[in-house]
Amino acid sequence: MPRVIAIDFGLKRTGLAVTDPLRIIATALDTVDSKELMDYLKAYVAKDQVDGFVVGLPKNLDGTPTDVTGNVHQFVEALKKSFPALWVETVDERFTSRMAQQTLLASGKGRMARREKGQLDRISATILLQGWMERSGGKGP
Repeated sequence: MPRVIAIDFGLKRTGLAVTDPLRIIATALDTVDSKELMDYLKAYVAKDQVDGFVVGLPKNLDGTPTDVTGNVHQFVEALKKSFPALWVETVDERFTSRMAQQTLLASGKGRMARREKGQLDRISATILLQGWMERSGGKGP
């Protein structure tokens, strides 16, 4: 079964996570400079079978769009254009950053290791993907 990639898009950095081939486990993949993201995804899709993308959609606590939501919608459109054969689904990412911070604290890593911001982005993407798999049963739209 092809993999699914989760994307926690940011204006500077983007966290990525990927499913295993059976779509049982979500694993942190990488943190990429957002300007290099499309090239990274094209290279990944060229070497591994990918079925689709799960993209975190930022919202305020009351469900209204944040100042980054528009950028994520633009990215989603670019993703659909670059990968027309693959599906793209957006998911609410309201609590993933907080959950990622708590996960990092609970991991017992030292303060310097926790400061590496890319790690937080990867964990957020992994939480997005794991939640999506639990809700969808690992099946795309």
